[in-house]
Amino acid sequence: MNIPMAGQKRLVIVGATGMVGGYAVRYALKHPDVDRVTAIGRRNLGISHPKLKELLHRDFADCSVLVDALSDQDAAVFCLGAYTGVVPEAELRRITVDYTIEFARVLRGSSPEAAFSFLSGSGADPTGRSRMSFARYKGETEKALLAMGFPCVYLFRPAYIYPVEPRKEPNLGYQVLGWIYPAFRLLFPSQVIRADDLARAMVNVAVQGTGERRDIVLENRDIQAMIKSFHPRTG
Repeated sequence: MNIPMAGQKRLVIVGATGMVGGYAVRYALKHPDVDRVTAIGRRNLGISHPKLKELLHRDFADCSVLVDALSDQDAAVFCLGAYTGVVPEAELRRITVDYTIEFARVLRGSSPEAAFSFLSGSGADPTGRSRMSFARYKGETEKALLAMGFPCVYLFRPAYIYPVEPRKEPNLGYQVLGWIYPAFRLLFPSQVIRADDLARAMVNVAVQGTGERRDIVLENRDIQAMIKSFHPRTG
């Protein structure tokens, strides 16, 4: 059995083939405090690294088969999700709420001391009163995670996530934001976040904690402040 060095952590990342999840994997593999990265997703990452263990799992409606893989984990970074308008409403809720809760249930049973870092979204509404389905579903998931008994839950609520690397945007809204990003960043600096910076924040807080209360909601401005504490960025 591979025993991590003192102070090093075992990290599981879900949604590693996505925009934020991909950066999270790359950053975690370089992180000096991470001993092992277990990436779980529906597609191969196409990379190889001594720290990386990759598992293909296609049905997140049932994560029971992941019991052994999720044992002895120190933290999870959960980035699996879908965009509004890209999938039907029922599937959006299933991916956002059901898949997250099912994974968290199995992780909680296998690694009860693990921290949970969740990619939520700006406007997430745990009260369920929002007119936006995305906000209701993210809020419902947040509420469920906080009730599951994890020692630490970190709820990340980014605003517009700038992809950094060129990609095919999921909808017209993201296309427009991509085109106007330089001006948007200058006019509304508190409403943007780089995908790579967001990934770094999610990994760092999962591995090192924040030194604050056990469960914490991180709005876009909080994530930006956290990033500035890592290193200055001018671009």
